[in-house]
Amino acid sequence: MSISADAPNTTISTETPPMHNQLEFFIEQARKSGPIRTAVVHPVDHNSLLGAIEAAEQGLIEPLLVGPEHKIRAAAEIEGIDLSPYKIISTEHSHMAAECACTLIREAKAVALMKGSLGTSELLSAVVHKTKGIRTERRLSHVFVFDVPNYHKPLVITDAAINVVPDLLVKRDIVQNAIDFCQSLGNEAPKVAILAAVEKVKPTMQSTIDAAALCKMADRGQITGGILDGPLAFDNAISLQAAIDKHINSPVSGDADILLAPDLEAANMIAKQLIYLADAKSAGLAVGAKVPIILTSRAEGTLGRLASCALASYMVKHPRKGG
Repeated sequence: MSISADAPNTTISTETPPMHNQLEFFIEQARKSGPIRTAVVHPVDHNSLLGAIEAAEQGLIEPLLVGPEHKIRAAAEIEGIDLSPYKIISTEHSHMAAECACTLIREAKAVALMKGSLGTSELLSAVVHKTKGIRTERRLSHVFVFDVPNYHKPLVITDAAINVVPDLLVKRDIVQNAIDFCQSLGNEAPKVAILAAVEKVKPTMQSTIDAAALCKMADRGQITGGILDGPLAFDNAISLQAAIDKHINSPVSGDADILLAPDLEAANMIAKQLIYLADAKSAGLAVGAKVPIILTSRAEGTLGRLASCALASYMVKHPRKGG
């Protein structure tokens, strides 16, 4: 099958999204710019196949369905989906589907990956393979984008899905990935709050030491493109009044674009609390590979799936490379 990846000829707007319709704004802008060719890995169940087709019907992606053809067609038949407009690249099993999708990326036949009905670890193992993968010099990380009803702009939380207990150098990559991601959305100098339980550097709290080191790394050009401050507790990261009350003078407090959590557990808890207690809307991607990776959970709704595809479109059409 001959497949070429035509360069997009329409530019996505990098205007500031309206308050509380932020994800919808990203979807609309990505729709206007035209679809991106996306390798959908092992879409053999209801959610994964339907999510890819919904995104295609909205004009966000041009899906290449990679996996066992008989299983893909069986899932389509159950859902009443017409697959005739879409290309299927048949493989024997999910592991081969992940490898094949990475090959499509390396050969410039697709510009994004989308997770189907396989484990995240299985997909990412293919992505980071030393010879057959699509890794870069950076560590992979995950970015959640939130539209929080009582916050004045999109809020990125990282890393809630990939790096469990990141050390300083991994945190450096996580921060740079998030900065580059925000720049692809049109934010040229995103503000990064490096979270800890307290605002002062304490020798007994590694998260505070890492925060101070990351800020100095930014001063020395080891992290570029963002405005960093930390350690900051969650309250004085997102509330200027809380920072004033604690006598913290920070360019980030109350205006953070990115929250860097000390570890995956903390980030995951913050993310789920925002969704279930603050009624936040969310989308997410894995970043740090050669292309964006759309990682949607089985519980993800239509808005989250479409918004994740839209964010991938922004990254493809506004690529950024940090230091």
